[in-house]
Amino acid sequence: MTKYESLLRETPVFLSEKADLPEEIKGLYIESRSSQAILLNRNIPTAAEKGCILAEELGHYHTTAGDITDQSKLVNRKQEKRARNWAYEKLIPLPDFVDAYRAGCRNAFEIADYLEVTEEFLGRSIIHYQEKYGQMVMLGSCCLYFDPLGIAEMFGK
Repeated sequence: MTKYESLLRETPVFLSEKADLPEEIKGLYIESRSSQAILLNRNIPTAAEKGCILAEELGHYHTTAGDITDQSKLVNRKQEKRARNWAYEKLIPLPDFVDAYRAGCRNAFEIADYLEVTEEFLGRSIIHYQEKYGQMVMLGSCCLYFDPLGIAEMFGK
């Protein structure tokens, strides 16, 4: 099962994958008093891109309150960032970087392909983790570096 298919199964609200949205709007989470829905633009070409967009819209479902369409307001930009961060951590948990390394991935394209995300989403997730943890984080016997992206495995006793 792909990550996108997994997200589809986890989606707790109405979902339309064939919404007729303007080209610049890839996805939209809407909420009213009586219902909630996620709309995905019907022109999204790949499952990886659909998964990234669906994850962010699910991030809005889980973390956002109210209408945040006016991004000139700081509080709305913070909620947008919180939803995106939720999506990064949902689709690419830190151990997945180690898995990609151990699977032989050596560049952004290979890592994104292995993790079933877009290269853009991968890049933004790395920035998110760098903001959260700094230049590196320890994962068991591995040290994950964010800039440049790399893994160092430590030897055991």
